[in-house]
Amino acid sequence: MTGSTVSPQPAAPTTRRPSTLISRVLPLQLYAGRAHVVLERSLLVSRRVWWIVLSGFFEPVFFLFAMGKGLGALVGDVGGVSYAAYIAPALLATSAMNGALYDSVHNVFFELRYEKLYDAMLATSLGPMDVALGKIAWSLLRGGLYSIAFVSVMAAMRLLSSWWALLAVPAALLIALGFGAVGMAVASFLTTFQQLDWVDTAILPMFLFSTTFYPLDVYPRGVQIVVECLPLYQGIELMRGLCLGPVSPSLPWHALYFLIMAVIGLVVASRRLGTLLLK
Repeated sequence: MTGSTVSPQPAAPTTRRPSTLISRVLPLQLYAGRAHVVLERSLLVSRRVWWIVLSGFFEPVFFLFAMGKGLGALVGDVGGVSYAAYIAPALLATSAMNGALYDSVHNVFFELRYEKLYDAMLATSLGPMDVALGKIAWSLLRGGLYSIAFVSVMAAMRLLSSWWALLAVPAALLIALGFGAVGMAVASFLTTFQQLDWVDTAILPMFLFSTTFYPLDVYPRGVQIVVECLPLYQGIELMRGLCLGPVSPSLPWHALYFLIMAVIGLVVASRRLGTLLLK
């Protein structure tokens, strides 16, 4: 009618998401600021299969006793330290890697492709970045638990010769973070159980040839360059520098290597989850 006025309708309430650095960089549909929920779920599930989580600690300990004490009696000293002290930091880095990769590759693959867990998560207020951060945080926690236990074994065996070894556990967490993020990104590209063998095929030679059991100078220069590019080699050099000393200027570069791994893996994993599940 003429002269009538229409009162404005109140705007529909909107859910405000927490303002964080991640939310300012990424689209809101990727991150809801609730990654801790995914981590809490992983913790609750692990309570039912705690023996599986615990079993990952024993592998590097068995290697340490078999190779360090058994073979070490024949090898003698390497680089001015006992053979057991030489391989122990390498096994510590390997322990952090294995703990992170098992969860971020095998478990994520099953939950993504068969259990359809992430479809259910993304039907809630969670975003792909929340899922990626939560799963990587659990991989980080698992790798860190293995590292703390193994450092305790090293200390009991008197295999630590530098006070910088106090930073070994934080360094192991950084290694676990890098491998966990990249592992989850890789898992998002796998489509069959048979493809998981590709990951194991890559891990085994990296474990054997990344100076785990012998120095880098046993290789010709061309092979040395390839080995120096491997992520496990970077972790082993970081650990040896901290546990055995002396601390060299190259250690921050080894740490930066894993920070770059973590950022790339996190971004790729979250975007892959968004592509696969937010169709």
